[in-house]
Amino acid sequence: MREIIKLTCVPCVVPGRSNYFLTKNKKTKTEKLLTKKYCKFCKTHTDHKEAKV
Repeated sequence: MREIIKLTCVPCVVPGRSNYFLTKNKKTKTEKLLTKKYCKFCKTHTDHKEAKV
């Protein structure tokens, strides 16, 4: 079963602010997702990590 996750920017951590929503299979991928994405608030490519929905 795929579940919805949200990605938040690591440098500009503001509660409630999220940039991307993705789906992930939690049975096969148990670790937290960390990827480089564009942050419209920082206006640069930064690391984004998985957060609670």
